[in-house]
Amino acid sequence: MELKEFYHTLHVWLVNNGPRYLFGIILFFFGLWAIAFIKSSLTRRMSKREIHSSLQPFFLSLSITALYAVLIITVFNVVGFQLTFISTVIGALSVAAGLALSGTLQNFAGGVLILLLKPFEIDDHIIAQGQDGRVQAIQLFYTEILTADNKTVIIPNGKLFNEVITNITRQGKRRLDVDFKLGFAVDIEQVKGILANAIKQTPNVLEEPATRVGVLLLEADGMRFTVRVWVDPANFLNTKIVLQETIVNDLKAAGIKLPGM
Repeated sequence: MELKEFYHTLHVWLVNNGPRYLFGIILFFFGLWAIAFIKSSLTRRMSKREIHSSLQPFFLSLSITALYAVLIITVFNVVGFQLTFISTVIGALSVAAGLALSGTLQNFAGGVLILLLKPFEIDDHIIAQGQDGRVQAIQLFYTEILTADNKTVIIPNGKLFNEVITNITRQGKRRLDVDFKLGFAVDIEQVKGILANAIKQTPNVLEEPATRVGVLLLEADGMRFTVRVWVDPANFLNTKIVLQETIVNDLKAAGIKLPGM
């Protein structure tokens, strides 16, 4: 009798719930196939769009994980499982993790935005966070910069993206300014001629845009001259040193007295 009741109960349960569970199983396997197809498609699309290699695994993992979560929740709802308690626990854990990792998440978000918006790229020369150097690496959480004196500086991406960034490399040219003061007794045209000749003797000075020399300011104790030339960013420091030395030597050779002499 008990066995008959068991079979009867099982038969009723299968009639009432069997189709729902069967549909849930079919939906689950179909979802797995669909997620695999989407994963393959996303991989191809990211490669075609040349998304940064550091971001591809992150976006792929995030997308696929989200799809798995949606699939599992959908299947549970189809078969009749209530996820209210689980959802509450997951929500509470998410809030706690967010509070504990707020700084890390800020750096992560900054890294994603840097890689997507590209305010600078590898080998660009930038000035940011009081640091001046060439970008060696852009990671999701930090950026590495190599300074002119061969120091590696690691800057958190959260701070880096939220502050002013000067990209010296992007425009392909950088203006080099050399200012100095001479007395009122000097011949302006003679000085301009000396400066023009010094520029011609200095390597790595670009012909375009045009160079400019002349009197920048009139001050109480003399005239402030300026020399403005354009160079490739990589040659900036060497060109500045050579140009300044050439100007000083040529002025001395012409008998023009420099301040402090």
